[in-house]
Amino acid sequence: MAATRSVAVSFRRSRTLQLRYAFRSYPDAAQPAALARAFGCARVVFNDAVRAREDARKAGEPLPTAGQLSTRLITEAKRTAERAWLGEVSAVVLQQSLRDAETAYKNFFASLKGTRKGPKLGAPRFKSRKDARQSIRFTANARWSITDARRLNLPKIGAVKVKWSRTLAAAPTSVTVIKDAAARYFASFVIDTDPAADQARMRASSGARRRS
Repeated sequence: MAATRSVAVSFRRSRTLQLRYAFRSYPDAAQPAALARAFGCARVVFNDAVRAREDARKAGEPLPTAGQLSTRLITEAKRTAERAWLGEVSAVVLQQSLRDAETAYKNFFASLKGTRKGPKLGAPRFKSRKDARQSIRFTANARWSITDARRLNLPKIGAVKVKWSRTLAAAPTSVTVIKDAAARYFASFVIDTDPAADQARMRASSGARRRS
């Protein structure tokens, strides 16, 4: 499968755009189990966050903050027998899943208030292991890397083979590993880019070629 590219405006104060490149990935014989473990842990943290917010709402209590949920559902949970296995995956994967739950609620409340464009959104739902699409996200502080052998090295998973169909335009800021309904794996990289700066570089490069 060729790389797919989509452009979305970043929610930053600058005029940064985000480019996304997806490449087919091929885990070795041992890596699907590690990926399944990471998918499962991320799903549990997301569901725990939804449950904690719903419990607070039904009890008429203030909704827990992202910081409170991080402490309760990740840091403290790892110390319990029921959730000790959360420590078997990258902490960044868990934090990103918690952030996804936070974003889902922000979008839901914005939709209720009418401040979000597009169709009305329902409240975040619990994720299931039977969902057609499963994913985990690694940001830069997870210390993932692309090896000299052009493999995607992921913490607590290993170096995953990637079918590169093009060269990345710049250093990625994050990578999302996706498993689809057909049990295929993809690595989706996000690259931040400044369109004005890119155009300036292209003009400078074009001018240099004309002068040579």
